[in-house]
Amino acid sequence: MYILKNQISSLMIESSSNQGRPRDVNTRIFTNILNTFINLQYFKFHSWFSSFQRISFGYSLPTVFSSTLLELRVKVTSVDDCLFLLDGRFNQLRAFYVDIASSLPKSNFKINKEKLPNLRCFSLYCFSEIRFYDNIIIPLLHRMSNLEELALYLSPVICDKKFIDGNNLKQNIIDYMPELNQFGFSIHSTILLKDEIDLPSNEDIEHSFKDFSNNKIISCVNYFFEAKYGACHIYSCPYLIPTYQNISNNFPGGLFRYVSAVSLFDEHPFEYEFFIQIAQSFPFLKNLTITNQK
Repeated sequence: MYILKNQISSLMIESSSNQGRPRDVNTRIFTNILNTFINLQYFKFHSWFSSFQRISFGYSLPTVFSSTLLELRVKVTSVDDCLFLLDGRFNQLRAFYVDIASSLPKSNFKINKEKLPNLRCFSLYCFSEIRFYDNIIIPLLHRMSNLEELALYLSPVICDKKFIDGNNLKQNIIDYMPELNQFGFSIHSTILLKDEIDLPSNEDIEHSFKDFSNNKIISCVNYFFEAKYGACHIYSCPYLIPTYQNISNNFPGGLFRYVSAVSLFDEHPFEYEFFIQIAQSFPFLKNLTITNQK
């Protein structure tokens, strides 16, 4: 063990089943590994079994530090766990890939404003109702001024009045990252329909990306007046994540080779031709969920 402790610099652990184990077993394994292998530079720790077996530090924060870790890939329970891992305890970290199961932060969370000058690559995946885009995600990204690669996969982001569009991404993210040369994203944002008269069209959203010359951006805007909300999906090409959610009759089409799970939603009935288009656009589809009462 002493030899391995000093020699191992790269480690990947993928847990496929935790049946019968304590709920915090993966968190303890994760912590012990980082405290044991003192020269670890690359660490991937994923649990595929259950969201309850993700890394979660809860209200008891362990003592874990590393001055050698350069890249970390991990699935965590909440946004608080993500913030905990980026509080400076891995001060040489250059790449961080995090998948968040729950978007609900603690009521007493504190925003760390300390910069992350060594971080060059950041990927955030969260497919849970997100109400912390402005209060947590944007301040977190502002700590990453030297970022060169960024990936944001967020759905759905609950917005007050405006969809997340190209102007939002440029003013709140891109303008704060002068070294950024690669930005991939898929973002669903929603707004409640109250007494809005001048609702943005899909053309308006497309126009907001006029300065994104290095990326092909697709947008799709839908208004569901029975449910009283609007939805906007923006994504960069190629589309690299395995899920595509809430496709409506307004689906713009395309070829999605990496997608295996699709959900459909609309207040108008789906016709036969629509399902033909879905089959052609998603040749590797395995899971399909349909929500439509028409």
